Amino acid sequence: MQVYRKILVAMDCTSVDDAIIEHVSALALQNNAQIYLLHVVHSHTLDQDRALRELAEASLKSHCEVLKAQGIEARIVIRSGEPDTEILAEIEGKDYDLVAMATHGHSFIGAILFGSVSRTLKHKISIPLLLIGPRR
Repeated sequence: MQVYRKILVAMDCTSVDDAIIEHVSALALQNNAQIYLLHVVHSHTLDQDRALRELAEASLKSHCEVLKAQGIEARIVIRSGEPDTEILAEIEGKDYDLVAMATHGHSFIGAILFGSVSRTLKHKISIPLLLIGPRR
């Protein structure tokens, strides 16, 4: 029985992503699921948006290649805006079965953004939310 077919992974493009990838890759292999790697570029200027988008593309591409090497179908999704709003918009109308994201291990600003994001998602989505902490 396939529990998860499409897994959305909200990534912050830091080292904590390794723990998320390790966990969701095992789920994907067990369920023959597709993984969608999502990063929301949160910027205040066009130059900052371009720079952060380039970093995100490189990070997500690297993780995507690792997943594909394991035989997992993986895709990259990059959005710009407020993380909680954009993650909710990505989920809307799509048939994701699970959302996974990091719980901590962020910088101070990342903790504020992603802490509030996980709280928002917890209350506004109807699919399972998997919160993963960094490796210790």
